[in-house]
Amino acid sequence: MNLSHDPRSPGLAVCLLAAAFLSVGLLSGCGEKKAAGPAAPTVEVVGVVQKDVPIVREWVGTTDGLVNAKINAQVQGYLIKQNYKEGSVVKKDQVLFEIDPRPFQAALEQAKGQLAISDGQFYTAKANLEKIRPLAKVNAVSKKDLDDAIGREASAKAAVQAAKAAVRKAEIDLSFTKITSPINGIAGIAKAQLGDLVGNAGGPELTTVSTVDPIKVYIPISEQEYMHYTRVGEAKGKSDGEGPSLELVLADGRVFPHKGKVYFADRQVDERTGTIKVATLFPNPGNLLRPGQFAKVKALIDTQKGALLVPQRAVTELQGRFQVAVVNPDNRVDLRWVKVGERAGSLWAIDEGLKPGESVIVEGIQKVRAGMPVTPKPFQETKPAASAPPEKPGATKAATPSEKKPR
Repeated sequence: MNLSHDPRSPGLAVCLLAAAFLSVGLLSGCGEKKAAGPAAPTVEVVGVVQKDVPIVREWVGTTDGLVNAKINAQVQGYLIKQNYKEGSVVKKDQVLFEIDPRPFQAALEQAKGQLAISDGQFYTAKANLEKIRPLAKVNAVSKKDLDDAIGREASAKAAVQAAKAAVRKAEIDLSFTKITSPINGIAGIAKAQLGDLVGNAGGPELTTVSTVDPIKVYIPISEQEYMHYTRVGEAKGKSDGEGPSLELVLADGRVFPHKGKVYFADRQVDERTGTIKVATLFPNPGNLLRPGQFAKVKALIDTQKGALLVPQRAVTELQGRFQVAVVNPDNRVDLRWVKVGERAGSLWAIDEGLKPGESVIVEGIQKVRAGMPVTPKPFQETKPAASAPPEKPGATKAATPSEKKPR
């Protein structure tokens, strides 16, 4: 009996089912491919550089005159002359303003007249005393008459002294009608006009004269910096005026050609800011610097020997701690906590956590994690694109083929 043609045969059904599973397995095995792993990301690295680093500090300072003299009227009167050009250089004892002198001249003449009267009264009292003294010795006049004569002579003498003082005061008041500069310097804008009544108590000054060569630059430094510099100065045996030379960077970015020095420190620390005001002194020939300007003061404090430097962009700050990504010799990432030190331009000194010659990641830090394999390549700093030079006035631009008009 042939079982292969009998569909009801159990053996045939088993054989057909096995053949079906075998064919499905073969097909799935042929079509299955093993998934490839992700490629190692490419990162840009630089080597840790070791060299000496200058430690430079920078502060924002304000300029001020070495001496600032407020010019005030010492006597009350009407302003009749202004004898200087605002903003010009003036000399010591140069007359800047004049007050109407006539009332003061009259007061002086009156004081002189009173002095003459007092002189006459003193002469008479002195002559009478000289006559009474001999008579009193022979009891020709009473003791009271002698005492009265002595008193009149003393009073007349005191009146002469008072009259002389009044004359001197009137002369001083008259001299104050010519208001002069007490120093050499630059005179500011006049705050009073001709015809104004000046010399009132509590009134504003007429102008200000400032000595600006040399000029002071005030900088605020922290209490910790002040203590550090004082300690360093004592260790090096430096006295006042022998500190580091200072550099001044002006508001337009130019470096002032003259070096400055520390002049003095204020008597106290500002409790609100925790800083102490330090005055520095800069030569100012030509009076380029004026009071009230803002400028940056730089000082070379010290030099750190053999510092390990990496670009600042290679350092990541995380909640007050600093981390760098190091590429090991097997091209795997090692994330390290480091202790940072001084900054030198675009570089940052690393005090702890790195060794000379190691490679740190500069570009691609965001896409790596500890232990990840990477493909390092040297860091290429992107240079800013050069802008096209400005066209010369009147120059014509050559037309492109598409801009040319058909004839």
